[in-house]
Amino acid sequence: MEVFLADLIEAQRAQGIEAFALVHGTPLPDDPPWLVRVPVQFNLVYAPIALGFRSALGKAIRHFQPDVLHLHLPNNSALWALTLPAARKVPCVVHWHSDIVVSDIKLSVAMAYFLYRPFEHAVLDRAQLIFATSPPYLEASRALQPWRSKCEVIPLGINLHRPPPPTALRSGLQWRPETQLRLLSIGRLTYYKGFETLIQAVQAMPGVELLIAGEGELRVSLEALIRDTTPAGREPAVRLVGSVLDAEKHALLEGCDVFCLASRERTEAFGIVLLEAMMHKRPCVVTDLPGSGMPWVVAYARAGLHVPIEDVESWRSTLARLQHDTRLRIQFGEAGYQALLQHFDIAQCERALAHQYQYLALGSTPAAPNPRVLVVISTRNHAASIQHLIQRVRALVGADVLVVDNRSTDGTCHLAESTGARVLRPLLAMTTWGSLQTGLRYGLARGYDGVITIDAEGRYEVEEIKTLLDQRYQGDVVVGFFPARMSWIRRLAWQWFRWITGFALRDFVSGFRLYNRRSLEAATSTEATLLDYQDIGTLLLLRRRGLRIAEVALSMQTLKVDKSKIFQSWANAVRYIAVSSLLSIAHWRSKS
Repeated sequence: MEVFLADLIEAQRAQGIEAFALVHGTPLPDDPPWLVRVPVQFNLVYAPIALGFRSALGKAIRHFQPDVLHLHLPNNSALWALTLPAARKVPCVVHWHSDIVVSDIKLSVAMAYFLYRPFEHAVLDRAQLIFATSPPYLEASRALQPWRSKCEVIPLGINLHRPPPPTALRSGLQWRPETQLRLLSIGRLTYYKGFETLIQAVQAMPGVELLIAGEGELRVSLEALIRDTTPAGREPAVRLVGSVLDAEKHALLEGCDVFCLASRERTEAFGIVLLEAMMHKRPCVVTDLPGSGMPWVVAYARAGLHVPIEDVESWRSTLARLQHDTRLRIQFGEAGYQALLQHFDIAQCERALAHQYQYLALGSTPAAPNPRVLVVISTRNHAASIQHLIQRVRALVGADVLVVDNRSTDGTCHLAESTGARVLRPLLAMTTWGSLQTGLRYGLARGYDGVITIDAEGRYEVEEIKTLLDQRYQGDVVVGFFPARMSWIRRLAWQWFRWITGFALRDFVSGFRLYNRRSLEAATSTEATLLDYQDIGTLLLLRRRGLRIAEVALSMQTLKVDKSKIFQSWANAVRYIAVSSLLSIAHWRSKS
């Protein structure tokens, strides 16, 4: 949080915003007039206690007279804003850096949160806007769900225009000359960082050495683990090098071959240090931690690999792969650096925040959150309509478009690419569900907030994309239902389906769906891949995972009835009734 805040304020002041900061720390003689530090008397369950923060906040508001109060949470001192009349008169935004995770590892953190939570909720309720740092973190944060309508994702960034000062590494910060793979991890030596897993993985690997930079309460226990896991007669493959200066940190990042982050709880919400590693073109290996922005950053940037939580053998095999594949390390490093330039520059973060500040300072209603949406179009030989379809998507909602082309022979791919869509061409023929699921995987890996699926044959659906987006908070999956195309035989089939499944849906086969992040994970699971169709099987999987399914009735803007498909509609309805009946009989017989 401190590194990001320093870069952010520098970027804001460079753009003419009068940004002032009130932070914890001992005042320094060369502090600029816009920075106020409040001394910390002691720490309680990892939280700094600064007894003078409330009075300092009141004085800062009277002196600086801000148009917007920007609170960075978690931060127990920021809660004093609730008690100051002057603070309550200023529009407030919250930057949500991390949940306070009710830890299964550290009981004291869980107990402290029960006292902190009511005040945290009061701040969130008062805030006009809440900024989350990544799509998966927003999706997984229980604390933010009641205020989801005023949340917006603005990824963190770092200053790319201030190169780290060159420095020579002191002797204790150097890898041994004979080391084949130089690993680095940086962080406080604390319970959620997962250094124990890294140590156990690396100690048994020949030619590999890991340096861990940082201090913390686990130093003694980690040193003991290193001693206990070092084979007799060998030097330890892991060294704790302690705290390092900023220049030394960048020198270590420049000197390593791979950067590792083995965190095991969502307290690791983003990982600014990953961006710093990408600045030095270093590949990253991180824990595949559900609901954390850490694996999202690496996947979105294509900057490295994921490893299951606390899986020593997987860490060992992944690091061995990178040890012997120099080309792959270079590929990850270059991809990460390019993604950093395009998506994680602090200037982009500053612009996004400034846009929201303008609404609040003028007393206007803040801009509604603008989710990153991907529209996936499954197509085969739709050259006559694909360009118009893509153009309409962009004109209506400005979303990115991915075309999954199922072996077209009429130039559909070329026309889609020339219109600005990204095109994927599977090597083997796929079902429609297989094509759409390929698009869902793409959207999940690239960190989109939502993915809308349509079939190129359903050209009328594109006109209703905005309506579907407007309903995105009604469920984890929102299904578009078109009453106008419901024949009486289809209504009969769906009535039977409702009775045997318990779903209160009016259409079970609509491919016009909006998936959020949680439902994307379910729809791209191994179980979902085994399905032939996206209809009832996918819905059952979603329900079994406790996800909400919503249905919205839509009008057909440009419907053209294809008489040749009337018989197909009848045949499909009969097929659904017959198959579902057989399944029901089998289910009842198995119970009896």
